Amino acid sequence: MNTLPQQLANGLLLGSMYGLIAIGYTMVYGIVQLINFAHGEIFMTGAFGALTVYFYVLPDGTAMAIAVPLMLIGGAIVAVLIAVGAERFAYRPLRGAPRLAPLITAIGLSLALQEVVRNFYPGADRARAFPGLDATHDIGSITIKDADIFLVAAAIICMSGLAFFVRKSRTGRAMQATAQDPDTAQLMGIDTNRIIVIAFAIGGLFAAVAAVAYGLKYGNVDYRMGFLMGLKAFTAAVLGGIGNIYGAMLGGIVLGIAETLASAYIDGIPGMQQLGGQSWANVWAFALLIIVLLVRPQGLLGERVADRA
Repeated sequence: MNTLPQQLANGLLLGSMYGLIAIGYTMVYGIVQLINFAHGEIFMTGAFGALTVYFYVLPDGTAMAIAVPLMLIGGAIVAVLIAVGAERFAYRPLRGAPRLAPLITAIGLSLALQEVVRNFYPGADRARAFPGLDATHDIGSITIKDADIFLVAAAIICMSGLAFFVRKSRTGRAMQATAQDPDTAQLMGIDTNRIIVIAFAIGGLFAAVAAVAYGLKYGNVDYRMGFLMGLKAFTAAVLGGIGNIYGAMLGGIVLGIAETLASAYIDGIPGMQQLGGQSWANVWAFALLIIVLLVRPQGLLGERVADRA
C-alpha cells in the first residue's frame, strides 16, 4: 500500500499518453466511420519530426525550455502533414468503397511508414536517443519527472482546447453535424471534405504531442514504437466508447491505471506469481477491454446507436 499513490500516478501518466493518441482514432471514426490503423505510425513520425528539429536544426547546447516548444512544432508539422496526406491520397478515394478496403489500406500505410522511417532516417533501425526532462520532484510519497509534468500539462491543455473548439467554434459544430449525418450536413452547406481533413489534422497534432511526451519521458524512440502504442490507444478509444472524445481520454486513463496496477500487484496474489510484472501488463490491459465490452459493448461513455447506412 505504500507504493499505491506512486503506481496510481504512473497509471495516470501512462493513461494520459494513451488518451492523447486515442483521440485521433475516435475523432476519425466518429466522422467517417474509419479505423485509421496507421495512426500509431503517425504518432511515430511525430517523434522523429521532433528528433530532427533537436539534432539537425537547433544548435548544440540549446536550452530545453527553448528546444521543447520547437520540437513540438516540428513534430506537429510532420504528423499533421502525414495525417492529412493519408486522408487525401489513401482514404478519400476509398470513401465509397466497402469498409474492408480502407481498413486494409490503413494497415498497408502503417507498414509503409514504418519501412520508410527504418530505411531512410539515419539510425532509425535501432533505438535513437531522445533528449529527456529527467529532473525529479517529490510530492509526498510520489516522485515525478519534469517530463511527467509536461505530459499532464499537455493533456489538460489539449483536452480543454479541443472541448472549447468542438463546443464553441463554428467548425466544431460543423464537425458534430458531420458526425451525426454527413449527407444532411453537406446539404446544409457544410464542406464535409474540409471537416474530415480537420479531424485528421487534429488527430495528428495530438499524436505529435504524445510522441514528444513519450520521448521526453523514456529517453528514446524507434520506428516500431507506434505499433504497440497505437494498439493500446485504439483499445483506449474502444474502452471509452469509440466516437466520443471524452471517452477516449477516460479510456486511456482507465487502461493506464489498470495496466500499471496489474503489473505492480498481480504477482503478489497467492497462486498468480507467474502472471504479474511488466511482461504481463499488455495481457491484463486487453483482458480489461474484453471484460468491459462483455458488460458494456458500447464502451464506458459510448451510446447504443444504429449503424449508419
